[in-house]
Formats: sequence, C-alpha cells, structure tokens
Amino acid sequence: MLSQTIEPPKILVSLDTNNTATGQCDCDGGDCACDLSPLAVSPLQIKSSPEVFDKFVRVPNSQIMNLDDSYSICYGSHHQLAVLNKSALNILANFTNPHNLQDIALDYPDIEFITLQQAIQKLSQARLIIPENYSWQLSEIPDTLTAWLHITDRCNLRCDYCYLPHLPTDMSPDIGKAAIESTFRSATLNNYRRVRLKYAGGEALLCSSLIQHLHLYAQYLSQETDIALDGVVLSNGTLITPEIVEMLQKLNLRLMISLDGLSNFHDSQRCYANGKGSFSDVERGIKIALQNGLTPDISITVSGRNAAGLPALMAWILEYNLPFSLNFYRENELSANYQDLQLEESQIIEGMLATFQVIESQLPHRSLLGSLIDRANLSSPHKRTCGVGQSYLVFDYKGQIAKCQMQLHKTVSSIDNPDPLSVIRKDKIGIQNLSVEEKEGCRTCEWKYWCTGGCPLATFKATGRYDIQSPNCNIYKALYPEAVRLEGLRLIKYS
Repeated sequence: MLSQTIEPPKILVSLDTNNTATGQCDCDGGDCACDLSPLAVSPLQIKSSPEVFDKFVRVPNSQIMNLDDSYSICYGSHHQLAVLNKSALNILANFTNPHNLQDIALDYPDIEFITLQQAIQKLSQARLIIPENYSWQLSEIPDTLTAWLHITDRCNLRCDYCYLPHLPTDMSPDIGKAAIESTFRSATLNNYRRVRLKYAGGEALLCSSLIQHLHLYAQYLSQETDIALDGVVLSNGTLITPEIVEMLQKLNLRLMISLDGLSNFHDSQRCYANGKGSFSDVERGIKIALQNGLTPDISITVSGRNAAGLPALMAWILEYNLPFSLNFYRENELSANYQDLQLEESQIIEGMLATFQVIESQLPHRSLLGSLIDRANLSSPHKRTCGVGQSYLVFDYKGQIAKCQMQLHKTVSSIDNPDPLSVIRKDKIGIQNLSVEEKEGCRTCEWKYWCTGGCPLATFKATGRYDIQSPNCNIYKALYPEAVRLEGLRLIKYS
C-alpha cells in the first residue's frame, strides 16, 4: 500500500498533438507553407512494460519548469511535453545516471512495485527516459506534399499587409487540373503518403465553382494513386453562405478565415476596396459556418496596429471554441509604407502576453502547441520553419510554379515538368529554407528544433541573410516559456 507521506507518481503527457487546428501546424489553413517535416526519432524498442533489469537514463536536452507547488512541466526537443508531480519528478531525477526498475524500487520502498513500474512505463513512453547507450538519430521524414493553388488574384478586400496586386486574373480549369496532376506526380515520385491542397487567392470563394471542379478531380487522383488527400479553402470570410458551407462539407474541405481583431482592430487592416470595414461581414460568415455545422480555422495576423486588440479577440474566439493561429505580420513590397504594422518588440510581447492571460482563464481542450506563436510549432521537433523548398509547390494562375506564395512572381518550374518538386529542391537562387542547424545564433538555442529560426523570407528582408536567426528572436524567446506553461496548465485541468 502507498505510504500516507508519499504521494503516488502522476505523469500527464501531451500526446494529443493531433488535436490541433487541423494539421501539422495550427496555421494549416493559413498563409504560410506550414508543411513541416517533423523530425523522426529512430524508433525506441521499448517493451510495453520495462523489465526489472532494463537500464534507462534521462533523455538529453530536457528542461523543467515549475507550474505550481505540486506540478512541474518537462519540455525538450527529444520528448513529449509532460507534467509531473513531485513524486514523479523525484523518480525521474534518479535516472540522471542509468537505473533499472529494481534500483528504483529499493529507493522507494513505500511505493508499490506495480505503481513504480507503471510510472517508469509512462516516463519511457513520453521519452523522458531512454534505454542506456541509446543512439539518437533525428531525421526529416516527408509525409505531406502541399500545393498552394492560386486560383484567382481577384479580391473584394484591400488588406494593408497583402502582397498581391489583385489583377483580374483567374486560373482556368485545365491549368488547375494540370497543377493537381503535377502535385500527385511529384508526390508519387517522392514517396509522399498525403497531398494537401490549399485553394487560395485573392479571395478563393470568388471562384467557388472552380474549387468544386478541381477538388472532385483531386479526389479522383487520390483514389487512383492511393495517396491521402487534405484540402482547405483560404478565405476572408465575407462571402460565406449556407450553400458555400454545404459545398465545402460535401467535398470534405476545411475553411480558414482571416480575422485580425474585433470591430475597428480588424477593420484597421482588412477593409473593402471602397474603404469600408469588413469585420461585420466576416463575423456573420463565421457564424453562418458554425450554424451549418462547419467549424472554421481562424488565422490572426499580428501587427503593431492590432496587438492591443488581441486579448478581446481571443476571448471571442474561445467563446466560440474556434481553432486559431497567431501569425506575425511580414513586410512586403506593397506594405512597406505602413510603418505602424511593424513588430515593435515590447508592444508585441505585451499584447501577446495579455492574450495568453485570456487563454489561461479559458483553457481549451485542444492543445495549442502549434498555434500560439507565429511559425513555431512546439508540438514536435523539426529542422525547418516551413515546407518551402522541400515539400511545397505554389502554382500561379498560368501554371508556373514558385517556392513561396509571397514570391509568386519568382517561378522556377511549371506544370509541364515531370517532377516539379525536384526542381524546387535543387533551386539555389531564390528563397533558401535552411536547416536550423545552419543558422547563426540558433545552433545552441534550447528552442531550435521548435522555432527553427523563423520565416526565412522575413529574416532575409531584415538581414540580407538566410543563415542567421530571425529578427523576431527576442519576441519568440519571451513567449515560448509562457506557451509551454499554458500547455502544462491545460494538461492539469483536463487530466
């Protein structure tokens, strides 16, 4: 029996990282190449119940943060986030040097043997402890190939941070089908198990019939190639109708809607071409989707202009239990004149921390590890910020292929190429999405396999280099510990 003076070990593991906003990263529907190739740790041959004489040791690169008087959270790039009570933390400390179950049992005679065995099993399943002399090998394993289909340049809004000129051009059905064929062709040749299609613009729902036509064809190719298919429509939310929602549901398409604040905070950066604010129409569109059984993902662009309004927006989002992602503004040629959009460190940190306080008061069931801080994904280790140059294709309306949608005009291949992805990967002229291990200022950072040095395009614009840390590094470092803490509190609340 357990001693009255020793609490039973309790280990809460963040294993529900698939319960994020719909994909590998919570900005899955968003305006980024968020197709991370998570680092696969070479498999551990851990038995379902560790044997008495199997020796284990603590995993390297693991940190501990106190949450309250009873619990601490362990975080690190080589293991799942896990919350431990004091008893479990003491057991974990024993594995600083190699120990087996028998050794631990001698140190904890007041805890039943079966309880210790279960605790050690949980520690090993979370990778907090690993077999002695285990050799770590972290490698990028491709899983999903994503294609951005720029089906129209037309848009009914004129957002101040948009990078598009909004020309009256649409993708033709033939070009769209050829783009999808190119995507599945590269997916087959490069052994991808899944294809993700992002229907984007402009405002993609201006071409809703084209989306339907193309995705039906994509579903056909998915069945023919035995490659799984995901799809998402990127929208400003102003054109949502019950009929649109029904179409998306029938096609099994997700919906991402951009919402940057409530009322004036949203309108200050996302207005119609005539200058009228769009918030009321976006709010109506979100509610129409919800009333008809479709939960949209919300993409929030954080700028110097709307940072103060983030807490109120987050309270609204949590009230409706909406998945979301917080993404930082990125300057481009068309937005450079709007100085108030720039990310001033103290202003952004203050706004984000206030937003985290709102989240703490209304912790959702879903994990937020992939959605809280810009392009960072704290749910699993990875070497690159996004899929640019690795697992990402961007098709313009003419069938030309770029590496990043923010450089849509810099094409390097076309739909006629037998394997456009191979051309993308070989290109050394345009944007370079380097491994975090190649970036100055990142190599020794404890967050490197989660942060990966930030958006390469933003870094290059600020520094003229791709092989250096993000200009937002100080913002990230101020926010990451708070994001980890929120996950720990969420695990405790719903344990």
